[in-house]
Formats: sequence, C-alpha cells, structure tokens
Amino acid sequence: MKTDILAIGAHPDDVELGCGGTLAKLISEGKKVAVVDLTQGELGTRGTNLTRAEEAAHAAELLGFSARENLKMKDGFLLNSGDYQMQIVKMIRKYKPEIVLANAIDDRHPDHAKAAKLVSDACFLSGLVKIETELDGEIQQPWRPKHIFHYIQWRNIEPDFVIDISDFMDQKIEACLAYKTQFYDPKSTEPMTPIATKDFLESLTYRAQDLGRLSGVAFAEGFTTEKLLAFKNFEGIIL
Repeated sequence: MKTDILAIGAHPDDVELGCGGTLAKLISEGKKVAVVDLTQGELGTRGTNLTRAEEAAHAAELLGFSARENLKMKDGFLLNSGDYQMQIVKMIRKYKPEIVLANAIDDRHPDHAKAAKLVSDACFLSGLVKIETELDGEIQQPWRPKHIFHYIQWRNIEPDFVIDISDFMDQKIEACLAYKTQFYDPKSTEPMTPIATKDFLESLTYRAQDLGRLSGVAFAEGFTTEKLLAFKNFEGIIL
C-alpha cells in the first residue's frame, strides 16, 4: 500500500493525542494515512492491552486510517536496537510514506523520546539499498521518506511549525476519547493517573487553542522538523 503519511506512536493513543487533528485534516483532503503503534501499551495503569486494541481500532475508524498495525514491542523498554529498527524499516518499505510523523523528541514518558530516535534512524536505514528486507514472502524495495516530523506531547516543546486544525478539533477529541479506559471519567473506579485527570483532558483543547492564538487560527497542532523546510512560494501559508 502506497500511503502519503505514516504516523508512528510508541503507544496506542500517541498519534491521536499528538497529531489526531492533523491526520483528520489530511484524510479529509484525500491523503492516505497508515498508523503503526510500536507497543500495546500493556504497562498502562488503566485498562489492558486488549481494551487498548479495541480502543485503537475504534479511533482508527473515527479518523479514517487506511491501515493500523501494532508491532508489539515491549512497553516501557523500547530500545534503539537493530531488531526494532528493522521491524520499522519493514513498515516504512511496506507503506512507502512521503512523510513520517513520530513521537516527541523529548517527553515525560521515556518511551516517547526513545521512539523518536528509533523511528528517525529506521527512516534513514530504510533508504539503504544494501539493507535487504522481506515481508510476506516478497523482497522489499528501499524507501526513504522525504520528511520526518515529530508531534508534541506532554512537554511544551516550541514547534518549528503548526498545522491549522480548526475544523477538526472536535474529531480529534472524539478520537482521543475512544480510549475510554485511559482518560477522564468521573465514574471510573480505576487508579488515577496524570492523563486520566480532568485537567489533562481540558489541556487537549486549551493547548491547541494557544498554538492557534500564536499562529492566527482557532486551533493548531505543533511539530518539530529534523531538517530545514524549503517553500517554493507563499501559497498555503496563513498570513
């Protein structure tokens, strides 16, 4: 499957929280988006790996992903190892994205920064012709994405650019709330966690609103880039 965007998250719900509005917008424009979750989020305090899988499938349906896979790496113990790199290389060569969206380069959860570097290195390796991979009995061809962008998560990292998600904020929130075991529910009897608070749920809106305020739109999601971006002209830039 040739896709436009491959969004990768260390855990199910990472992409919805970090770039769900952007993905919804791209899909509305006809872009094909695939998602790869590296772990099952099995160490999460609330819910189980089974409920996470059900919630991830529901969120994928709400946002309209073309595909979603889980590599079942070890939650909490991500390593930038050759084995993990090659698993991601296979996904990059399978979906052939022009752009990869990956975890935040620095964050509260150690898996996030580890995943950011792991995915970045895999994107480079995926373009090397002397690295041979096989998937479903077929030899894969080298593929290197044109861009790697990192979404912003718990920590307030200053973005290199933002995407206007004003028309897709409600859809983002709906997709995040598909993870009903993870987020604020006053009726829940499960232990409280930092992301299960009412404040965290409200932060999804007010952080996007603040980025929007700074960029002249209603709501926005921020990204960092690994290389300098070049524009042919000012078309598409909100002035």
